[in-house]
Amino acid sequence: MLVLARKLDESIVLGDDITIRVISIDKGVVKLGIDAPKKVSIVRSELLEDIKDSNIAASKDDDINAVSLLSSMLKK
Repeated sequence: MLVLARKLDESIVLGDDITIRVISIDKGVVKLGIDAPKKVSIVRSELLEDIKDSNIAASKDDDINAVSLLSSMLKK
């Protein structure tokens, strides 16, 4: 992991088209601005974990009858 220190209004450039800028620092909270192409997905890590947990829970709740019905419908 690369660790960099940045001050207010300083930035980091990733590749040719992604810039991360320190927008504000207040009471231990750092706000970052990210300028990237629309094709680049930007997701907070805690949301990614929530999505992962939801997907795991949903996969455990599968009803075998529903899966069989869906399978037969797709074969038509």
